[in-house]
Amino acid sequence: MVKVVKRDGRMEEFIPEKIVVSVLKAGAPPDVARMIAKKVECFVLDKDNVTAKELTKIILTELKRINEEWYRNWIIFDQAVKRRKTEEELK
Repeated sequence: MVKVVKRDGRMEEFIPEKIVVSVLKAGAPPDVARMIAKKVECFVLDKDNVTAKELTKIILTELKRINEEWYRNWIIFDQAVKRRKTEEELK
């Protein structure tokens, strides 16, 4: 099973449903959220570990491509709630 290396160094199991929930919170409908989670799942399939930043980059790339508003919602949430500067981190 693929492990996610969190920003603080902790490791946890990769759970696609977490991506679905996060993308739904950004405003995307369930079918889009599942499609993005599936795309990420395919990306990590042959890996042992993947970083949270790698996952975020894939998710945000897809959100931005599909709907700029959902992308902005994710960024705003990360800034307001998680106190992260996600766009800067991913450069």
